[in-house]
Amino acid sequence: MCDMALPRSGPIRSEAARLAILEAATSLFTEGGYEHLTMEGIARRAGVGKQTVYRWWPTKGDVIAEAILEGRLLGGRRDLPDTGDARTDLAVWLTDLFTLRASPDGEGLLRSLVAAAAGSAETGRRLRAEILAAPLIDRLSQAMGGVGGARLDAAADALVGAVILRALSREDFDHDDMLVLVDAIVGERTPPR
Repeated sequence: MCDMALPRSGPIRSEAARLAILEAATSLFTEGGYEHLTMEGIARRAGVGKQTVYRWWPTKGDVIAEAILEGRLLGGRRDLPDTGDARTDLAVWLTDLFTLRASPDGEGLLRSLVAAAAGSAETGRRLRAEILAAPLIDRLSQAMGGVGGARLDAAADALVGAVILRALSREDFDHDDMLVLVDAIVGERTPPR
């Protein structure tokens, strides 16, 4: 009997094409924002057929979400500072996110994330898992005195939900506002005795 590999059915996903598409989407987003981003433009810039882009990502929001998940758009803004004070770290991180949200790119990023999550449950789950990954969960647990489990999960959802709601309102918030938000989620700091 001959050991022959079975012929592959369906399209073969080229890593080079995937990376070119993500690079093209990132560049076009940076140059013109979300409103001017099109699947046709992404395909043209990446040097692939439009059907190649649609095969892997049904919408431009999904492409941008993938770029965010791979660290191509938010860069260091996904990382929390580590000052030794978990509450302060969370507030500084939130302030940085709101500063980003107020920028032209930030508005488009927010719309991309909401559109991608609304259009695909799988993308929404991936974004949630990425956002709620360590070190956010670790720092939140520290701020709550080491709590874990369902209470920590609920606090993480409340914090991120508050961020999204406040970002959608497009109001300005400063560092003190973020400290109040952190206190509301994790509980007020108890003064030392």
